[in-house]
Amino acid sequence: MTERTVAVLAGGLSHERDVSLRSGRRVSAALREAGLGVEEWDADASLVTRLLKHRPDAVIVALHGGAGEDGAVQSVLEMLDVPFVGADPRGCRRAWDKPTAKGELARAGLATPDWIALPHATFRDLGAQAVLDALVHHLGLPLILKPDQGGSALGAQVVRDPTELPAAMVGCLAYADTVLAERYVEGVEVAVTVLEGGDGPRALPAVEIEPESGVYDYAARYTAGLTTFHAPARLDGAAAAAVGELAVAAHRLLGLRDVSRTDAVVTEAGVAHFLEVNVAPGLTETSLLPMALEADGTDLGSAFGALVERAVTRCGR
Repeated sequence: MTERTVAVLAGGLSHERDVSLRSGRRVSAALREAGLGVEEWDADASLVTRLLKHRPDAVIVALHGGAGEDGAVQSVLEMLDVPFVGADPRGCRRAWDKPTAKGELARAGLATPDWIALPHATFRDLGAQAVLDALVHHLGLPLILKPDQGGSALGAQVVRDPTELPAAMVGCLAYADTVLAERYVEGVEVAVTVLEGGDGPRALPAVEIEPESGVYDYAARYTAGLTTFHAPARLDGAAAAAVGELAVAAHRLLGLRDVSRTDAVVTEAGVAHFLEVNVAPGLTETSLLPMALEADGTDLGSAFGALVERAVTRCGR
């Protein structure tokens, strides 16, 4: 592999800054072991100047939430003609907005839990309790309320009793202006990484998520010992194939590239339901993408090194 200089963007100003810094440090270390020159840069007011002055061969966006996943940073990189790993701005925007992503997959005939997305103004103008009562009548219980945008399960809460709804709504609105209310589907929660190579996108082994509390919330995601992971997931062959096909379909339908991670739940009947897709999956010690790579027998540094080469080649460098 030709030695490259890679800038890893991590940090930023989102609620997920600390997680992003951990992701950035880990992928940077893996790339250095693979023989690449790596610089770790924060996404701050100096970024554009640094990119113009020091022009890396490629950028890896390890920013989680906000500008790192909604296409904003990717738009700046395109304006500056800097190659980068991952989805282009349009794909980022489609994946970042959960109702948009769910709608695209539902129109394609893929399974996703029924949902309604309502902005804060609807609860304020029409009466929060009346709207919440209508949600329960329409979708039933249990529900999960989550921000329509964002990651790391920030602001997400499973609701099994109607009395829990007001607090769950307020928790959502602390992180976004729109509440996504989704029917809670019981089953095996899994994450499937899609990695692109010369033969196109392929699904890595699914990682099964078994949180001690029963809910894969922020603490369960990033606190060692609170969640047991199984890589590969304990699924039969048909279910494993179905969830892999779902992840690849989401990657293609949303116009993603290089790498993505689809979160899904597999019911007892073996039906895989799409939950959301991430364009900048976590790379921390408890993140799911590195576990999937390990289950696949693929090294983190070599995998992302190959994606760097794809990005550089894509730009004709």
